[in-house]
This record gives sequence, C-alpha cells and structure tokens, in this order.
Amino acid sequence: MSNIQENLKAGESQVQGKAEDMMQSTKDIANAAKNKTADTAQSAKDKTADATQSAKDKTADATQSTKESAQQGKDQSAGFLQQTGEQVKNMAQGAVGNVKSTLGMGDKK
Repeated sequence: MSNIQENLKAGESQVQGKAEDMMQSTKDIANAAKNKTADTAQSAKDKTADATQSAKDKTADATQSTKESAQQGKDQSAGFLQQTGEQVKNMAQGAVGNVKSTLGMGDKK
C-alpha cells in the first residue's frame, strides 16, 4: 500500500503544481490586461487633453483675428468720417463764398 500512497501523493503534488502554475498564469494575464487598460486610458486622456488645448489655441487665434479686424474696420471708419467731414466743411465754405459773392458781400481788396 505504501507504493499506492506514494503514487497518490506524487500525483497530488503534480496536480497542485499545475494548479499553481495555472493560477500564476491567470494572474499574469490579468495584470497584463490591467496594464494594457491603464495604458489605453492614459493615451485617451492625453489625446483628449491635446485636442482640448488645440481647440483653445484655435479659439484664441480666431478671437485675436476678430479683434484685429474690428480695430482695422474702426480705424478705416474713423478715417472715412474725417475725410467726409473735411469735404462737407470745404463745400460749405465754398457755398458761403459763392453766396457772398452773388450778394456782393465778398471780400474786397
């Protein structure tokens, strides 16, 4: 009977060894999956942060461009109004001069 018991114990040892190997293999696979998931999540987070920063930069550029365009338009409008005002003033002075001349009130030298 001792031979049977020795064979039984040897078989149990082999089964236990294989079970431990399978458990370790399962743990290794689970850790690899966990690490892969963490890497994928970090990559997604980084891409999202990059996309967000890019959108912020584009918005800031567009805002600055709009401000510059508005300032340029304002400057052009101011110049146009000043020229128009000068033209109206000159026309009015010319009209006053013509009326005075017509009425004989012009400057006599």
